[in-house]
Amino acid sequence: MALGHKSLLVRINPAPRQGELSVLFSGKARPKPGLRNGPAIHDYFLIHTVFGGKGTFELAGKQYHCTEGDTFVIFPSMVFRYEPDVDMPWHYCWVAFNSENAVKQLAELGITPEHPVITTTDMNKIQSLYRRLRHGLNRELAPGLIDLEASGLLRLLIYELGLANLEFIPKEENPLSEQERQLDQAIRWLFLQYTQSISIEELAKSLGYHRTHLSRIFKQRTGRSPAQYLLKIRMEKAEQLLGRSLTITEVAASVGYSDPLYFSRQFHKWTGESPTDFRLKHYPATGTATP
Repeated sequence: MALGHKSLLVRINPAPRQGELSVLFSGKARPKPGLRNGPAIHDYFLIHTVFGGKGTFELAGKQYHCTEGDTFVIFPSMVFRYEPDVDMPWHYCWVAFNSENAVKQLAELGITPEHPVITTTDMNKIQSLYRRLRHGLNRELAPGLIDLEASGLLRLLIYELGLANLEFIPKEENPLSEQERQLDQAIRWLFLQYTQSISIEELAKSLGYHRTHLSRIFKQRTGRSPAQYLLKIRMEKAEQLLGRSLTITEVAASVGYSDPLYFSRQFHKWTGESPTDFRLKHYPATGTATP
C-alpha cells in the first residue's frame, strides 16, 4: 500500500503509442484524509472520476468541490491541486493519457481548463469502463493489442463524459439548414462510395427527395448534378491512380467501373486522352499499362 492511501492500484500500459488518445496508465485509490496532490503540473492529461466521498480540486486558480459522480480533468502544463475531504475522503478511479489533438477534441465536448469538471449520472457504465481499462492493461497479450483496447475504452469513457456534458458543448456559430446537412451527407457519401455501383435514384430516395429535385439543389450547391459530381470524383481519382503501377483494368475497378473499355471512353471524354496516353504523358516513369 502506498503511503497516504488506504488502498491504491495502478496499471501501466506496456507500450503506449504516439498519436491519438494513447493511455499511459489507469488506477483506483482511497486516499487518507490530509493527502494533498500538488500544487504541481503534469505533462499528460489525467482524468479522475469520484465514486464516493468528497474532496477539492483546483485548476488554474479556481477551486471545485467534487463529490460522487463528478469527473475532473487535469490538463498538461497547468498547475493543479486536489485533496480529499477530512471527514468524508473521496475514492476515485483515474486514467492518464497523451494525445496530439486532445485539447481540441475535449473542447469540442465542452471540456476545457475553464470547465474541467463534468457531473455524470450513469456511474455503473463509467465504473465498468475503468474496471475494463485496468483489467486490459494487466492482461498477458501482445503490447499492441493492450494499447488498442485501452485506447478504445478511453474513447468510450470520453464519449460518456461528452454525453453528460451536452449543455456545455459549444453551439455552431452558423448552423446548417436541414437541406444543407443532407447535401453535405450526400457529398460525403459520393466521396466514400465512388468505388461502388451507385444509383443516384437510390441516393435521392435515401434523402427523401425526388431525383429531379436532388439534382437541382445539388447543382445549386456544387455547380454539378450528382452524376456529374460522381464522374468528377472518379476521374480525378483515376488520374492519380494512373501514376501508380496498376493496369488499366485495376484502375477502372478502383474507381467503380467493372468494364475497363467503358472506363477508357469516359476517361477520354474527361481528359481528351486515353488512360494509356495520359499515363505516358504525365507519368512516363510508370511505363505502358497493360489492359
